[in-house]
Amino acid sequence: MFDTSHINDAIALRRDLHRHPELGFEEHRTSEKIATLLGEWGWRVHRGLAGTGVVAQMGQGAPAIGLRADIDALPMDEATGLDYASGTPGKMHACGHDGHTAMLLLAARKIAEEGVKQGTVTLIFQPAEENDGGARVMIEQGLFREFPVDQVYGIHNWPGLATGRMVARDDKMMAAFAVFEIEVAGRGGHGAMPEQSDGVIAAAAAMASALQEIPARSLSPLEPGVVSVTQIHSGSAWNVCPDRAVLRGTARWFDPAAGDTIEARIKEVANACAAAQGCAARIDYQRRYPATINSAAEAAVARDVAAEMGLDTATAAPSMASEDFAFMLNEVPGAYIWLGAAREGENPGLHSAKFDFNDAVLPVGAEFWVRLVRRVLAA
Repeated sequence: MFDTSHINDAIALRRDLHRHPELGFEEHRTSEKIATLLGEWGWRVHRGLAGTGVVAQMGQGAPAIGLRADIDALPMDEATGLDYASGTPGKMHACGHDGHTAMLLLAARKIAEEGVKQGTVTLIFQPAEENDGGARVMIEQGLFREFPVDQVYGIHNWPGLATGRMVARDDKMMAAFAVFEIEVAGRGGHGAMPEQSDGVIAAAAAMASALQEIPARSLSPLEPGVVSVTQIHSGSAWNVCPDRAVLRGTARWFDPAAGDTIEARIKEVANACAAAQGCAARIDYQRRYPATINSAAEAAVARDVAAEMGLDTATAAPSMASEDFAFMLNEVPGAYIWLGAAREGENPGLHSAKFDFNDAVLPVGAEFWVRLVRRVLAA
C-alpha cells in the first residue's frame, strides 16, 4: 500500500520526534513539523487549539470521520541507549506517541495522494494526553464545534499484544482515573521521646496499607477498582519524628458509582488513620479522566477493517490504565483501538525508561487508518 520510501520517511520522522520529546502543551517543535508536512501534502491545516494542537481537513460534507493521534512525551529520563534516544534530560517518548504521530502522518500522505472525493477527513493531533487532559481542552476550545465529525477513532500501540493483533471492544476499554494527595500533620519531636509527638509516620504507614484495600473491601468482587499509593514523603533525620508526611497516588474505576464509593472511602480512611495517631489529614482528590467507552457500532467497523487486513481481532480484557480520548468519546461516537506491538527479546512496557515504539507496526496502523477512511466515507 505504501511506497518503501514513504515508510522510511515515516520511520525517520518518528525517530526524530523521539530524539526531541516535548511535554504536554509544550509540543511546539512537534506541532510545527506536523503542520508543515500536512500543508505540503495539501491538507487544510488549523493550529492553536489547546495551544499546540493541530487539526487538518480534506474533503467536505458528510460523512465526516475524525482520526486522532497524541503528540506529547513523558517527564522521565530515557535508558534505552539508542542512537536516537532523547536528547533532553527528563523528557522521553515512553508511551509511543511519537509512533502514533508518524503513523497518522503516513496515512495522511496516502489519503492526500488518493484524494477525498466524498465526505470529510479530519486529523486531530492532540497535545497533553499524559495527565493534563489535552483532549478536554481541545473540546472546550471548540474542536467538534469548528470541525464536526460523525465518528472519531484513536489508536494506541500495545506492547502487551502480539503484532498482528488489533483490539476494539464494544464497550469498556480503559478506566476512569483520579489523583490524590494526602498531607498528614501532627506534632514533631525527638525520636527518643515519641510520646511527646504525634504518630505522623505511623499514620502514613497505616494509611498506605488501608487505602489500597478499599476496592477489595468496598466494591463488589465483580466491579473493577484500583487504589495505588505511589509516593510517600516524610522525615529528614534519623532522630527526628516528623510533623508532616505526604502520600500521593491514583484511583481507577469504570462504573461511576464505584468512583463515588472509592472517593468517599479514601477520605474516610485517610481521616480515620490520621485521627488514630493524633494527627489531621488534608485531602486533595481530583478526578482527571472519565472511562474510555467505545460505541459498539464503531468498534465493529474497526474490527471489520482490521479483519480485512488479516489482523487477529479477538477481544481482550479492558485495561485499568486511563486515556483522555475518553473525552472525545463522550462527545462523538467512536472507538479506541489497541494495536499489538510486541517485539522479540526484551519487550519493555509502556512508561518504561527502556521503552521504544516498534517501528514494524507503523505501516500496519497507517494502512488501517487509510482503509478505515475508505470504508466510512463510502458508506
